[in-house]
Amino acid sequence: MRIATWNINGLQARLGFLLHWLRQRQPDVVGVQELKLVDDQFPHAELRAAGYHAICYGQKGWNGVAILSREPARLEQRGLPGQEEFGARLLSAEVGDLSFTTLYCPNGKHVGHPDFPRKLAWLDALADHFEARYRAEQTIVLAGDFNLCPGALDSYDEARLQGSIFHTDDERSRFKRLLQWGFRDVFREKFPTEQRFSWWDYRAGAFHMNRGLRIDLLLATSAALARVRAIEIDRDYRKKKDGMIASDHAPVLADLEHT
Repeated sequence: MRIATWNINGLQARLGFLLHWLRQRQPDVVGVQELKLVDDQFPHAELRAAGYHAICYGQKGWNGVAILSREPARLEQRGLPGQEEFGARLLSAEVGDLSFTTLYCPNGKHVGHPDFPRKLAWLDALADHFEARYRAEQTIVLAGDFNLCPGALDSYDEARLQGSIFHTDDERSRFKRLLQWGFRDVFREKFPTEQRFSWWDYRAGAFHMNRGLRIDLLLATSAALARVRAIEIDRDYRKKKDGMIASDHAPVLADLEHT
């Protein structure tokens, strides 16, 4: 069973790119973020022709999340309770025996911006939600664009950027609360000392110089983590394909054993 997360940075602009990747990588469950379209615009027919069912939670011009799956999924949660004003940013579904949540965490802009404390409140609400609704013994994957670097190794320049957005103790303490509840950062569990990134700015040759951040994550409870055979950041799909422009994020893929 192959699962994935990908911030597509505009589904209408990158539908062809997504379909190309689906054909090549053949995932079974995908969390997609930053759709930037309303539900009525979602390309169900094109994805169904490619072999995927979809549940979506769209928003005009901004945000938006979806879960693509080979077998039909059962909706569990649409939106983070209490955080609706921050937009379409969370979607959960049951796919087989797996509870799969995709999220798009608020960016926060910068530490002095009014959105920064709202971002922290959103992360608090995320932890509250899992603590109230789920048990750490369940088989759960939490996938998405967290808009934070979990640790120093996840930034191309921690020494300079520490304390700035994505690199603050406030953000990281919220992330650690998810780990304390029972999630594990799958990539870091498999690669404890490797520095790899999932996002690179479009500007200033950041991708080619590998000046990136690891902010796109697959988190798993112990029951889900025990099934993980491999995980990779699909850096090749941060590059153009057949003339199509890539998202500024790379997909993250993990292969799980079936139960």
